[in-house]
Amino acid sequence: MSSLPKRQIWEFWEVISDEHGIDPVGQYSGDTDMQLERINVYYNEASGGRYVPRAVLVDLEPGTMEAVRSGPVGKIFRPDNFVFGSE
Repeated sequence: MSSLPKRQIWEFWEVISDEHGIDPVGQYSGDTDMQLERINVYYNEASGGRYVPRAVLVDLEPGTMEAVRSGPVGKIFRPDNFVFGSE
């Protein structure tokens, strides 16, 4: 994957989360069974019914990953979803 600006990462996961009924902390809050049919394409179900993206975000700059973590969708990721260089 090429280098994506953090805004594009946010927008992608906001759209996917909305389509599947996943709230900003990873809990299912949808209203149809159809939203759960293919949820495993983008998410793994973690403990407590929380859904975590099946993604690894990689960047050489830790600041970019910190911006994603503190952004609107940052709480849906586990800490080990992030790989970044050191300053």
